[in-house]
Amino acid sequence: MAAGLHCGLKDGDEKDLALIFSDRAASAAGMFTTNRVCAAPVHLNREHLQNGRARAVVVNSKNANACTGDQGMADARQMAQWVGSGLDVAPEDALVNSTGVIGVPLPMGCLETGIRNIIPQLDVGGWDDASEAIMTTDTVPKKASVRCEIDGCEITIAGIAKGAGMIAPNMATMLAFVLTDAALSPGVLQDALCEAVTQSFNCITVDGDMSTNDTVLALANGAARKSELAGEDFRVFQAAINAVCISLAKQIARDGEGATKLITVRVDGAGTEADARTVGLSVANSNLVKTAVFGRDPNWGRILCAAGYAGVDIDPDRTAVSMAGIPIYDNGSGLPFDQDHAIEALGASDIDIDINLNIGEASATIYTCDLTYDYVRINAEYTT
Repeated sequence: MAAGLHCGLKDGDEKDLALIFSDRAASAAGMFTTNRVCAAPVHLNREHLQNGRARAVVVNSKNANACTGDQGMADARQMAQWVGSGLDVAPEDALVNSTGVIGVPLPMGCLETGIRNIIPQLDVGGWDDASEAIMTTDTVPKKASVRCEIDGCEITIAGIAKGAGMIAPNMATMLAFVLTDAALSPGVLQDALCEAVTQSFNCITVDGDMSTNDTVLALANGAARKSELAGEDFRVFQAAINAVCISLAKQIARDGEGATKLITVRVDGAGTEADARTVGLSVANSNLVKTAVFGRDPNWGRILCAAGYAGVDIDPDRTAVSMAGIPIYDNGSGLPFDQDHAIEALGASDIDIDINLNIGEASATIYTCDLTYDYVRINAEYTT
């Protein structure tokens, strides 16, 4: 069940508080920011996840509760206490998340009232409200779900996420919550989440900035099937949770602050998957590449340059590059192509950049977006 409402953190009547609740005990797993400056909720969630169990997830937007000292930690604990009391579960079974402005104390009066009011609104149809409530500079809510049949049982995996700026592996200012009615032990769920995050949220970048609050949480309550997944059944589940997380990750990249295009950078023919990811991220993080896509400029020199400084041993004489499906570089030099056709192709909302290093068999896919005038405007006007 889920719910979302306005409790007073945001202006007007925009939703700013979300709650997710499992009506039965659930295995829980989480992955968190690699930033050394961590928000209080990240520290608290790591503590609460030590037993691998949780029932509730509460999220406030507009305020990150980061760099708020001992009071910030006390406030995060208090939020867990209010949720636990209202739902009749242990405070340790409540996971707390915040996103928004750094360095500002939480308005606890608003949150106490909001948590008290949101609990009666929990509903199986409350996911739309919850996905709206966790947004900050996002322009659209982000949701995904997959149903799959495993040994005669229909399993559902669903997720919501937020994120539009400060997005860079490994994860960034993004929150994602993935729920399933499959049965998995906490350790197996953690492994599944780790693999899904590796294939999704750690493959997106908007601006190269890494946040204090990024969190991905997963809950599995076994409501659809009591026996734990193993073998081929688990492989089916892994593919499904990967698909949910990849969908959410692509939605985050597409909704990058000021973005007009989703850019998919595919690197093939690398010596290792790590090399392919490194090259892909170097290209995806290049402001010159991102602005070229925004300006519909088929500038293969910027792509090749970014691949070259990635720190991977590549051979430019063996590398091939295509942009928007048009081969533009191969065998050490640019290829002839119709400039007008390329400009037209780059006007699409989805742009592929394909790079073949022709060294090995490994590959990786990275998602990013173009860099526009509006990115500067949004971040000049928004207090981080």
